[in-house]
Amino acid sequence: MSEKIDQILEELKTLTLMQASELITKVENTFGVDASVATSGNAMMMAAPNQTEEIEEKTEFNVILEKVPADKKISILKVVRSLTGLGLKEAKGMVESVPKQVQEALTKDSAEDAKKQLEAAGAEVSLT
Repeated sequence: MSEKIDQILEELKTLTLMQASELITKVENTFGVDASVATSGNAMMMAAPNQTEEIEEKTEFNVILEKVPADKKISILKVVRSLTGLGLKEAKGMVESVPKQVQEALTKDSAEDAKKQLEAAGAEVSLT
C-alpha cells in the first residue's frame, strides 16, 4: 500500500463508533455508494449514477373541450352529441360550460379521432 493509504488507515483506527458511522454516511453521499450492500469481501457497491425511472407510455386519454367560438357552437354541439350519445340539453350544457371533459379513458387513436372531429367543427380541444 502507498504511504497515503497507510496514513488514512491509521487515522480510521482511531475513530469512535459514532465517528465511523458519520464517515460512512458522508462517503456514501459524496461518492454515491451504498456501504450496506456487500458483494465479496465487504466491498462497497457503486450505485448506478443518475438512474432514470422508466416512463410508462400513457394508454388512456381524456378529451377536453377547451374553447367554443359562438359562431361554431351548433356544429360543435352536433359533434359532441355524436361522440357522447348525450341528449340535446346535456350536450348544450357541456358545450356552454367549457373547459369540459367530453370523453374519458379513450385509446390514443380514439382520442385523436375525437379531437380531429371537434377541431374540424371549430372547437379548441386538448388531450390529457
